[in-house]
This record gives sequence, structure tokens and C-alpha cells, in this order.
Amino acid sequence: MSRLTQLIKFYFMLGLRHGEILQLLISLDNVVISMRTLRRNLKHMGLYRRKNESDPMEVAAFLIDQLEGHGRLHGYKLHHLNCIQAGYVVTQSTVRHLLKYLDPYGVEQRRKNRLIRRLYVNPGPNFMWHVDSYDKLKPFGICINGAIDGFSRAMIWLHAFSTNSDPKIIAGYFIAEVEKRLGTPSQIRSDLGTENVTMADMQRFLRWSTDHNVTNCFITGSSNHNQRIESWWAFLRRHHAQDWMNRFQDLKDNDSFSGCFLDKQLILFTCLNVIEEELQQVVHLWNTHIIRRSRSAVAPSGRPILMYTIPHLFGGQDYLKEVSQNSVDVCKQECQQRGPYTCDETVFSLCCLIMSENFLTPPSTADESIELYLFLRAHILKDLQLGHFY
Repeated sequence: MSRLTQLIKFYFMLGLRHGEILQLLISLDNVVISMRTLRRNLKHMGLYRRKNESDPMEVAAFLIDQLEGHGRLHGYKLHHLNCIQAGYVVTQSTVRHLLKYLDPYGVEQRRKNRLIRRLYVNPGPNFMWHVDSYDKLKPFGICINGAIDGFSRAMIWLHAFSTNSDPKIIAGYFIAEVEKRLGTPSQIRSDLGTENVTMADMQRFLRWSTDHNVTNCFITGSSNHNQRIESWWAFLRRHHAQDWMNRFQDLKDNDSFSGCFLDKQLILFTCLNVIEEELQQVVHLWNTHIIRRSRSAVAPSGRPILMYTIPHLFGGQDYLKEVSQNSVDVCKQECQQRGPYTCDETVFSLCCLIMSENFLTPPSTADESIELYLFLRAHILKDLQLGHFY
């Protein structure tokens, strides 16, 4: 078999149309042939899309095998392509009719545009906290970390800071909530990042201090499988983060943000406190809003704050594990609390001096934050060009 016929057969078995085969031969293989030559070669090799169709029983057996795995999520077009690439000669119509008999439930679900998802089951509040970081604003210096209760979907904490990769900072968020409740959840789930190692050690220590036989109290896995918090990040983006992403992108488009050290520190100085306050407003809004009942979900519906505080009304029970204040105090020694500086100390002092000289007040809104950022940036860059150093 010549190289040309090998290429034609290879592209044909991929399910490509005749015109697509000709384009690939020209673009990838520097082979120029006519449509007539292509069809003649296909006929010579006995390769057809409609003639000499495969036995429907053989196709059905192949489809049954595909439906045993993730193929049950495919529609008839993808199944048709699978059949072609497996060497069967069959039409889309035949595959579609076979699927109606082999997988009627799947066909009906796809017709309704519904996916079969794994059901998330959680018996009560504080059974599992889901912890993760949100990095959409990280290119601009703002790092967000949060935790959500798996049963009630109440946000446990949500904070913005200059880093979400320091394990002592993340542990500080965690131990503050533990001290507030004088208890820790039965389990915590997070990703495998090093920022979670101190929190993991504290969770194991706190659980072990009351139950020496406890195991599996801290679960790690890929971030995209941490579905409770991953789902909530979508809510945060729709209702808060997208606005800041747009503002920061406008700065970037207008050459007012280059991503350098100074620009990121100025963003932290002017915007961090405002973003932190807004995040707490978002948390309050979320925890008090009503989660509607879903036909496909087994989780309760209602207000997260109520499901968290009075779970027995929603078919759950509280799984908070009590811990002693002494144990909490031991953990607090390994944490790093956020200091008074929202950014680099030198930049912070410089910005405070400039604001004092110009009788400026701290911003309280997003617009004021961006306005102050632009003023400070222009002022500092001008002084640097003139050689004026504080």
C-alpha cells in the first residue's frame, strides 16, 4: 500500500469528509490530488460511507459495550463517530434508532438536556467543610480563600488577602472558626496544595485530642472534585468577582496596570479592605438567601443559616466535635494572623504619607478604590522619574 493510500485510509477512518481529507493532505502532507482521484482511491480500497453497511447486530453489540462506560453520556452523533473510527459502516440514522432501543432512558434524558450527576450526600452541618482558594483576582494581587459547609451550604469563612498560599494564614482562618464554635468539623476536604498542610495537621490534632481512634478526618483530592466550594465559586464570580475582574482588566487595557510589584502593592493598599468588606456582604447575602428545592438533589432546601443552626428541621444533625480551649490555644501558636498592613510595609507607609499630604481619606467603594489607585500610582511614578525619594 502506497503512502498516499495509507494517508487516505487513515483520514477516512477518522470520520472526515472528502473535502476535509483533501485539505489535510494539502496542509499536513503536501499532497495535492483532485476529488475524483480521492474517490477513485477510496473505491479501490472498498471504503464507503453508505455502501456495504455493517451488520446491525454487530453495531448493536459495539454500542452495548460503549454504553457500559462513559459512552452512556454520548449522543447519537458521537456514537456514530465512534462506530466509524472502530471500522463499522453505518449511518447516523441507524445509530440513532439503535440507541432508542438500547438506551431509552439516556435518550430521554439527553432530550431533556439533563445530565446524570453523582449525588452528593451529607448527613448534617459540620460533617464536612470544603476548603479551597479562588485565584481569578490573583494576577492583580488579591488572593481569596473560603470554606463552605457541605450540608447547609453556609459559608464558614471567606477572606481576601495578599496570599492564599501561606499555610499559616489558611490555618489562621480555620482556627478562628474553630475557636468561635469551640468545635471542629468531623471532616475537612481540600486539594493537595501545600497551603493546606498546617490546617490538616491541626484538624488531625484536634480530632485526636478527643478521640484517639479517629481516622480519615482530613480528605484531599483534586480541586475540581471539591464540588460544594467549586460550585460556590461560580456564584461568587457572577455576583461579585466579575465586577472587580472587569475593573482590573480596564486598568490593564489602559496601561494603568503592568503586573509589577508596585502595581500589585497599590491594588492591595487601595482595594483589599473594600473587597474584604464586600466579601462579608456576599457571605451574609448567601447565608440568608433561600436555596430552592431541586428535583435531582438530595440536599435540603432553605436558608443556609437556618439549615446550619437548626439542622433537625431539615432532616440532619450537627456533627461538630467539641474541642478544648487549651487545644485551640496550642494551634493558634502555629498560625499567622493578618497584620495591620494590607501590602508591603514600605509601600504602605509611603501611600499613607502621600494621602496625608493630599488630605485623602481611605476608600469605601470600588470606584473610590480605583480612583485612589490611579492617583497614588501617578504620584509615585512621577516622583520616581524626578528622583524624589521618600
